[in-house]
Amino acid sequence: MAFKLAVLITLLALLGPVASQYPSPSNKRGPICMGGWIRPSKFFGIPFCPPGFSRLLPPAPSPPPYAPSLSEGYYYKKNYPCPNAEKIVWDVVYRATKSDPGVGAGLIRLFFHDCFVQGCDASVLLKSTPESGTQTEMVGAPNIDSLRASAFKVIDDAKAELEKACPNNVSCADIVAFAARDASDILSNGRIKFPMPAGRYDGRVSRKSEAESDLPGPSENFQQLTASFQAKGLSATDLVALSGAHSIGNARCLFFTDRLSEMEPNFADGLNRSCTSDNTRVNQDYKTPDVLDKQYYQNILDRKVLFTSDDTLKSSTLVGQFARGEEWVTAFAKAMVEMGKIGVKTSENGEIRKTCSRIN
Repeated sequence: MAFKLAVLITLLALLGPVASQYPSPSNKRGPICMGGWIRPSKFFGIPFCPPGFSRLLPPAPSPPPYAPSLSEGYYYKKNYPCPNAEKIVWDVVYRATKSDPGVGAGLIRLFFHDCFVQGCDASVLLKSTPESGTQTEMVGAPNIDSLRASAFKVIDDAKAELEKACPNNVSCADIVAFAARDASDILSNGRIKFPMPAGRYDGRVSRKSEAESDLPGPSENFQQLTASFQAKGLSATDLVALSGAHSIGNARCLFFTDRLSEMEPNFADGLNRSCTSDNTRVNQDYKTPDVLDKQYYQNILDRKVLFTSDDTLKSSTLVGQFARGEEWVTAFAKAMVEMGKIGVKTSENGEIRKTCSRIN
């Protein structure tokens, strides 16, 4: 027994910095590992974050995204060989999203997860290969079993159509951006419409570790989320506006069942009955699950949201404004365009991939 106690004390001493990471009100439930993407392990009943799954605080704020290489109507330019590029992407997205609204939700999520890691360069689409010796973003904890396979298929289908119409001209990064814009239009029943500047090149680098360090997690508080967005040059307004995408799609019970006691009791009871396993999926918006709308913000006020990262937004006065008024539609569209400027690659440090899942 004395030996076991000595081992426990030694282990906890080694893990101490990991177990105490991200101090926040949520830590009354135990340590938060990788922003909530990883569930804590236990040793003699004491929870701790597994080695390698800690996360450092985000870097200092960056200036707003600046991408002079992007322009609206990029593929319509005189003499450009692919004037129908956006229409081709729209048709593929429309068919898939009308068949399954969850695909549209997945496309918006894919855009966010792409832009926050290495910039908006389609690096999230790259598959790990034995030759590279590096695991890519796709298999990082925030992405694996989280990003929809059907969303990746839409991008691949659109790329295939574009390669038939105008080979070697439209980047996968622009396809991801157009698809997210189009899904927003379709799922909002036409209320959210905006031009998406284009001209992005595809990146050649994709690292699992960067997906795990750069993407904000479901257990982060307002201060942590704001820091993550500022590190990408985005504002707190962008954070609250883009979070409105949680009015569509679904989530695994794994990421929120530890906070049922913090939710509205009847709402929590329903989730408790639905969550028969960690991998059970439930709608993020219980009221209008297939419509991209402002209902999400009323759900925050009513304590009927899933994640700590949702609930914590009540710290912002924008939640009440978006719930009551019509400002959110404009704010969401503006934030999507701003996010689309993060880390844009050019011909000097990027390429136009022939296949979205691998570099040329």
